[in-house]
Amino acid sequence: MTYWTAIFLGIVQGLAEFLPISSSGHLAVFQKFLNIGAADGHMLFDVLLHLGTLAAVILAFWKDVSSLWTEALMMAHLKKIPRGKKPDRLSRRMILFIILGTLPLLLVIFFKDAVESLYDNTFFIGFAFLVTGVLLFLADRLGHGDKNEKSATVSDVLIVGLAQALAVTPGLSRSGTTISAGMLRGFDRGFAVRFSFLLSIPAVLGANILSLVDAIRAGIEWSYVPMYLVGVAAAFVAGYGAIYLLRMLVQRGKFGGFAYYCWGAGLVTLILSLVA
Repeated sequence: MTYWTAIFLGIVQGLAEFLPISSSGHLAVFQKFLNIGAADGHMLFDVLLHLGTLAAVILAFWKDVSSLWTEALMMAHLKKIPRGKKPDRLSRRMILFIILGTLPLLLVIFFKDAVESLYDNTFFIGFAFLVTGVLLFLADRLGHGDKNEKSATVSDVLIVGLAQALAVTPGLSRSGTTISAGMLRGFDRGFAVRFSFLLSIPAVLGANILSLVDAIRAGIEWSYVPMYLVGVAAAFVAGYGAIYLLRMLVQRGKFGGFAYYCWGAGLVTLILSLVA
């Protein structure tokens, strides 16, 4: 690995993690056909890239994260409610939604080995790119609801959570799948994006804490750490910019434009899988 490789992978992770085009699919394709990626021996780098993009989410949605965290502490009686202040019912409702939306990820535990095997199957990844494109296209055309944390239902949230669980497969964009599911369930576009990213925080944090333990056990090559940190910085900057861009495009009704990119990426991946 070189510094330029670390920067390139950081940018790919930051952009593809939040733009609805599947970071896992892109990294798997780059590793397969260009021999560029978080290969064996660089497990720690892969974990750190995800933590870098997680930091971008927390910064971009800091107001929400801060208020929800404070309310969660008061719900758990770990912090006293200030005198004269009533519990924030909307924040508590959102906390419940995030918990419920995260529960379907527990199902992934039973299919972990099967999912991991798909990272070597670029033909499947190409097909998943095409499916992501269809979801984005349909959501942009049919998703014109006005539900938010006040009016969303438990079934709405569980469906978005199931979409997130399905999106652990490479080629299915996590952000694209969850935002599309929310929009197709009648979520307001802004709320669909906001809920998707807030829902990603416990999912990414939990998964990467487990992966970090595995990476440390596998051993750390300290000479690569400076390169890793440069890559993480690139992922953070690219991720923050991608979040800003996505929020703007969704509000302007241009979310479906990413469908054409996914279809193109899918077709190229399928062709390369057949001829390479």
